[in-house]
Amino acid sequence: MNKSATEKPKLKSPKVKYFGTFQGVFTPTVLTILGVIMYIRHPWVVGNAGIVGAIVIVCVSVAITLFTSLSMASMTTNIRIESGGAFSIISQSLGLEIGGSIGIPLYFSQACVVAMYIFGFREGWLWIFPDHPPILIDAATFAVIALIAGISADLAFKIQYLIMAIIIGSIVSIVVGVFQSPIDFDQVRWFGNYEGVPIYDTNTGEVLGFKPASFWIVFAVFFPAVTGIMAGVNMSGELSNPRKNIPTGTLLAVVLTGIIYIALIFVAALMATPEELVSDYYIFIDRAWWKPIVIAGLLGATFSSALSSMVGAPRILLALGQKNILPKSRYFSKVSSSGEPRNAIYFSILVVIFSLLFRDLNAIAPLITMFFLITYAMINVVVLIEQSLGLPSFRPTLKVPIIIPLLGTIGCFFVMFIINPTVSLVSISIVVAFYAMLLNKTLIRTKGDVRSGLFTAIADWATKISNELSPQKEARAWQPELLVPVEAPKEIKGAYRLIYALTYPKGSIKVLGMLLGGEEDRLQKYLPELMESFQKAKISSSYTLVDGENFGKTVSISMQALETAFFKPNIIFLKLDEKKRGLQEKYMPIIYEAKQRKWGLVLLANYEGVGLGIEKTINLWLDVIPDEWEDQLNLGNNDLAILTSLIIRNNWNARLNIIKTVRAESPLSDEKILKEMEQIKILARMPKNTNIQVIRRTPDMWAEAPIADLNILELPDKEDLDLKRLQEIPNKLRTACLFTLDSKIENALV
Repeated sequence: MNKSATEKPKLKSPKVKYFGTFQGVFTPTVLTILGVIMYIRHPWVVGNAGIVGAIVIVCVSVAITLFTSLSMASMTTNIRIESGGAFSIISQSLGLEIGGSIGIPLYFSQACVVAMYIFGFREGWLWIFPDHPPILIDAATFAVIALIAGISADLAFKIQYLIMAIIIGSIVSIVVGVFQSPIDFDQVRWFGNYEGVPIYDTNTGEVLGFKPASFWIVFAVFFPAVTGIMAGVNMSGELSNPRKNIPTGTLLAVVLTGIIYIALIFVAALMATPEELVSDYYIFIDRAWWKPIVIAGLLGATFSSALSSMVGAPRILLALGQKNILPKSRYFSKVSSSGEPRNAIYFSILVVIFSLLFRDLNAIAPLITMFFLITYAMINVVVLIEQSLGLPSFRPTLKVPIIIPLLGTIGCFFVMFIINPTVSLVSISIVVAFYAMLLNKTLIRTKGDVRSGLFTAIADWATKISNELSPQKEARAWQPELLVPVEAPKEIKGAYRLIYALTYPKGSIKVLGMLLGGEEDRLQKYLPELMESFQKAKISSSYTLVDGENFGKTVSISMQALETAFFKPNIIFLKLDEKKRGLQEKYMPIIYEAKQRKWGLVLLANYEGVGLGIEKTINLWLDVIPDEWEDQLNLGNNDLAILTSLIIRNNWNARLNIIKTVRAESPLSDEKILKEMEQIKILARMPKNTNIQVIRRTPDMWAEAPIADLNILELPDKEDLDLKRLQEIPNKLRTACLFTLDSKIENALV
């Protein structure tokens, strides 16, 4: 039977070659750590620092990478690590923005370091063949590396087996070289004099003197030797069992190479005098049992490190593309039928070629080291945060004491600033700049991270502290937290602009969708869209749907239920609809509940559907003010009216008018009342251009008020409140009105 023309062909998933612990993690990590520094700088470290100083340098360096490896191992046994290695670990915990801000410079560092290893390979080659053109050596070396990496990671790892055998042979040759001549224990220096860096005569090659050094300078020279723990982690997307491969392979590699570096300290101390160790970088080659294999080891170490970086860098780029972090992310996220990130490899080749054109990367070498250290530090920070939060989701099968990630974090940042404080600040600034850029970018999110848990923990801590300091809410900490009950979407649609103006930027909104019959489906569809609009406007918002038979009773019960919450609403927002009947019976139980539970209350009454006009003028009506208000800092039932007028005025950038109503029988003169209002204006920190007007209370007083887009008035605090009369006021003022009732917690004068 022929297939239907509309039937889609099945897409074959790429055949990915998966690697085990030894091939995918242990071997590349060991080969990257046992690099050029071991061959031509390690004896110099021993000559300067002595045996004790060199042991301290190696132990501190290895400890920092071991702590980071333990933190990394702990995380990989807790999450399903994806491609990208460290980028995946950081992103899954701290979010894609932070992961990307570190992953981007990490990728470029991983790519640029290929050029640095090639330059190291060239130096070793020129030591054998000094007449060969350097640029041809670089080009030929990179061509071979790019070809191997482009064919497959499997081929690259198989070649590394040969290099591993050569390096083992070179180490054996160095150790045996100690016994070729009688050992003089008197030449051993336990404590160093730190002669420094030798200065050579460019013509004769003789040592003319030394540039002084110190313990930390020698430490800074050695530390990059142990920063190769990402070589295996970068292959996380192509490991057969990352949870097992990464911890086992990385930890074994770090411990083994640490032991080798410690052993070579004693080998160097016995092989030559301190003066020879300091002045001759190639002492391990010159005194080896079989020199050719040591030279081959030096070349193999730099070649394998370059190859590991060339294989790992495109994997980081692939992961960044898969999460839409980069421009042209879809291009970088594609893989070949064999699972190789071809496009990422091609781009990485261009980056390396560009790096090679510089001919000398000494200027940016410290920056590259810093980005590696920042990555290590963030891996420790991730574990530190996860452990501190104590969330049930953090259940690593390899648990480490919290002191491990803490020391790892401190150690990484300490080393950064020891090596170069200026470059450290520059590298941190670059990471922050990338983070700022990614905040505004739409990223592909597949899993949650712990940021919400982190801020929840902070909020929980802050709540406990706040309760200890003040069990009751303080007036200075007041901000509008609205509870908005609605029966139909149109109720909140008409009030959206005002609710926004009342709560932006620090307030919050909780919407109660009242399922009382008739509008359930529309509410369920509309409220999520409404919450999304508020959240895009950076306003904290949430909603819930509540079943009930009676509006007033259902809202009252909801208010009672929210009493136990620390971040409970403090204002109930209601909308008076002149077309609806029965508002007295519907709203009065809610108003009574608000008074009993000390909630503020806001009633919005629109004028004939006009809305809020051009949002440029607000009238604030003040009626009864206590006689001793200044001594007691008590404005009666006017605090919420003043505070809401100031919040809305700031959001509208509007002009504010104060209208003080005075009863006809009042003995106070207008001049004295104006003076009192000026004092309130000052103490309430109202805008200087706020206009004050005194109006005597008469049936026609509404006509004396200046034209405004919104009038804010106090809601009379009395039992026989007539809501029908309130509905008449917007018609008299010909504008929307907002009636407020204090909770007795607000205070506009503090």
